[in-house]
Amino acid sequence: MVSDPLIIHRLLKISRAIDRFNEIIGRITLWLVLVMVALGVWNVVGRYVGKAIGQSLTSNSLIEGQWYVFDLVFLLGAAYTLKHDEHVRVDVFYSRWNRKTKALADFLGTIFFLIPFCVLVIYFSWGTIVESWITREVSPDPGGLARYPIKTMIIVSFALLIVQGISELIKNWAIFRGHLQERE
Repeated sequence: MVSDPLIIHRLLKISRAIDRFNEIIGRITLWLVLVMVALGVWNVVGRYVGKAIGQSLTSNSLIEGQWYVFDLVFLLGAAYTLKHDEHVRVDVFYSRWNRKTKALADFLGTIFFLIPFCVLVIYFSWGTIVESWITREVSPDPGGLARYPIKTMIIVSFALLIVQGISELIKNWAIFRGHLQERE
């Protein structure tokens, strides 16, 4: 495996670049939460006020827009969450381990679980997403939104997760080898 300090230093630079990129995506995604809440408030208020005045103030496209923004928050937030080590973990043993053992466990988990899972999701969703683009799939609801752009975000999300997983591999290997004291 990689142990040369110069190579690890270069890999850590790549890791920091990946982290910066996913940090930007994550911060943009945080603002999408406000958009989602605003759409939700409008949909609720519009329904009741519209009923009271006899005028429709909301639509299927606004309701689906709220769902799509939620999808974006969930999908684009995954890599950001991984970067900040906030994914759910069963800490029965992990919490008692030293930092090198944790780094090794995270390294192995990323190689054997995270990255293969992401690759499988991309592989098995690819055909459906391509078909959605070919047919320019649209929601069956009246006034519904196009579905192919939001379906594409599945691939984008899991690709970002793979890239962030690579960053985590680099950092965990550097910690395990003693080239990095703590996760950056």
